[in-house]
Amino acid sequence: MADWLKANVVEKIQWNERLFSLRMQPGLNDFIAGQFVRVGIDVDGERITRPYSLVSKPGDDSLEIYFNIVPEGPFSSRLAELEAGDEIFVTANANGFLTIEEVPQSRHLWLLATGTGVGPFLSILKTHQPWLRFEKIVLAYSVRTISELCYQQQISELQQQNPQQFVYVPFVTREVMTGAIQQRIPQSIEDGSLEQQTGLIINEKDSHVMMCGNSEMISSVTECLEKRGMRKHRRREPGHITTEKYY
Repeated sequence: MADWLKANVVEKIQWNERLFSLRMQPGLNDFIAGQFVRVGIDVDGERITRPYSLVSKPGDDSLEIYFNIVPEGPFSSRLAELEAGDEIFVTANANGFLTIEEVPQSRHLWLLATGTGVGPFLSILKTHQPWLRFEKIVLAYSVRTISELCYQQQISELQQQNPQQFVYVPFVTREVMTGAIQQRIPQSIEDGSLEQQTGLIINEKDSHVMMCGNSEMISSVTECLEKRGMRKHRRREPGHITTEKYY
């Protein structure tokens, strides 16, 4: 049975009609960037919960999650209705292996995200460790519309702080945006457009790929990379592809 911490919402950000971020206090004493927690709300005497990756980095005063409203979902719509001061519950311990501590040594780190899957990667990129370990870090962030490209100020700050190491590639699949690739991530790997835009090659010698987001994207990219001789990373069998299991 989970140990729960009582927290309060300190800020809600509404990015568009279905995307939100919540900041909560108090924060956790200890977690690793890239991990997730379960968030709970009491409804009619029952606690309903869902797992959410943390956008905040270890040591921040508050915990931040980024989520979308799931149509007809029993939880996310209620979560979006919370305001500053409202009560919420968070598991006392974070979990998950989508962390660079789990990643074997490589030259280039590729972070591939769709939608709210960018959250754990922002947590990782706010820490010092990735910038000390990798020569190049690529963040590919795919959404349907321009309004869904959230956290652009934070990403811009990362670019300014690490201009030689950091490569940011936005994907907008249903609208035209200057500088963005207008197709899905798997197709951009298959036709080489992602690598052409970054000037880097994804291969088993130099690269480690972390993915978070749409399961179809993860499956398609994994299949594509396996054709290049890359394999899923496991502790007992080091590889080149890391994903997360929330359940």
